[in-house]
Amino acid sequence: MDRNLALEVVRVTEAAALSAARLMGRGEKDAADQAAVTAMRNAFESLAIRGTVVIGEGERDEAPMLFIGEKVGMGDKNDPEVDIAVDPLEGTNLCAYGRPNALAVIAMAERGKLLHAPDIYMSKIAVGSDAKGVIDLDKSPTANLKAIADAKGVYVEDLTAVILERDRHANLINEVRKAGARVHLISDGDVSAAIATCLPDSGIDVLFGIGGAPEGVLAAAALKCVGGDMQARLVARNTHDKDRCVSMGISNPDQKWHLEELARGDVMFAATGVTSGDMLKGVRYFKGGAKTHSLVMRSRSGTIRLIETDHHFDRKPQFGF
Repeated sequence: MDRNLALEVVRVTEAAALSAARLMGRGEKDAADQAAVTAMRNAFESLAIRGTVVIGEGERDEAPMLFIGEKVGMGDKNDPEVDIAVDPLEGTNLCAYGRPNALAVIAMAERGKLLHAPDIYMSKIAVGSDAKGVIDLDKSPTANLKAIADAKGVYVEDLTAVILERDRHANLINEVRKAGARVHLISDGDVSAAIATCLPDSGIDVLFGIGGAPEGVLAAAALKCVGGDMQARLVARNTHDKDRCVSMGISNPDQKWHLEELARGDVMFAATGVTSGDMLKGVRYFKGGAKTHSLVMRSRSGTIRLIETDHHFDRKPQFGF
């Protein structure tokens, strides 16, 4: 994939963020999500790619736009074929209630290189580059914390684990606390939480817990770009979930997936802040326009770009409404 494509992809996340941010804090999560989806889908049509959505807003019959299997882009036979994972509004509740860390997110890879994960739960553990290779999803949180602390050259008591605040995590939270580590609970948004494990100033050392499988693939793509590590396993709660796995080519739902199996080959990742958070500033409006703050990364080069953009609505009327 051409390196210039990464800078084109950020225009798509910017479009989604600008549209969703109009509804920030209004308590209308579905409307905000739909605004992001519509803007993202329209923006894709300016990209010279032959794209297939492999992680999207659901199955074709359940999602009017950006459904799994949808073709996007204006590319012809000479343009790259790519798989695309999208979350037009990662953290719909965060946006709806004006909370931090809502993002518009895209990951892109060569055709067939992203795991086609069904929209079910996924158990995850993620760390930054300084603990790469020492985590094991089959081991207890206590054992993983000890391994991470050893790799970092610190005490377990110096570590902070980020975990989604859910009833299903009660035992996990108790074990992490008993092991001596600190716990940072979040209400939503485990993609940004996974990336935070790779940011030296975030204060986050490890992500534990069960969240969405689509978000897991997006997080894996981001972690690959910044040298982090991740393991994951789908959580099939019933026959319907198992059937979904099989329909998407996953014959063994209990398989443990490593980072390189979740996101293979040359990967690009882009995110634009909708609400301000630990990683990115949210959309900020000024007279006649708005500012966006975005992150763009490539696995091949390891390049990480932070892009702050001024958008003028007299020249981009679609975002000015």
